Amino acid sequence: MSKKNWTAVDDYIVSSLFAADPVLDAVLAANRDQGLPAIDVSAAQGKLLLLLVRIRGARRVLEIGTLGGYSTIWMARGLPADGKVVTLELDPHHARVARSNFERAGVSDRIDLRIGPALQSLAALSGENAGPFDLVFIDADKPSNPNYLDWAMKLSRPGTVIVCDNVIRDGAVVQEDSGDANVEGARAAFSFIGGDKRLDGTAIQTVGAKGYDGFAIAIVE
Repeated sequence: MSKKNWTAVDDYIVSSLFAADPVLDAVLAANRDQGLPAIDVSAAQGKLLLLLVRIRGARRVLEIGTLGGYSTIWMARGLPADGKVVTLELDPHHARVARSNFERAGVSDRIDLRIGPALQSLAALSGENAGPFDLVFIDADKPSNPNYLDWAMKLSRPGTVIVCDNVIRDGAVVQEDSGDANVEGARAAFSFIGGDKRLDGTAIQTVGAKGYDGFAIAIVE
């Protein structure tokens, strides 16, 4: 199987299970037009995040890594009317594009976008007693995975769902001495989840329009 086949299957999933969504199409187009890297989650992955929000009955979601807000919008759509996504973005340009996308999607009232280094924003959230969050989605710089997971635990409670994206890295996660900081960050996520008795987790390999990767998912006991 090749990425061409995986992408065709992703297209089939979307055409078979999703209604046409010109708003999300426009969000991705805006991201491209503004020069953002094409590293958004796929539509199928975005819908999974929405479903996880709904399954969990989440009212408060924390996202680490906004980019252009594509995944943020998916999760915001899964929230009840009084729900909120707090999303953290380092790059001011990405944040400006995301804000415009939130307005386009009609979900600005459900989103609190914070700009700056994520670790500083996380410390600020803790200082504000902003937690606990019901679901945490980690999709930022991979070497910082263990720091983000540590903060996710501080801002969680029993029952909180934590999702950490991009942990398979084309299968390179099995390489102990890869020398790749992103692979090392993925391995650190496995070590953190597997080594913390407060977490019960697993990881899923995925193929699709985004290639071969996967995500870890855990629940706080």
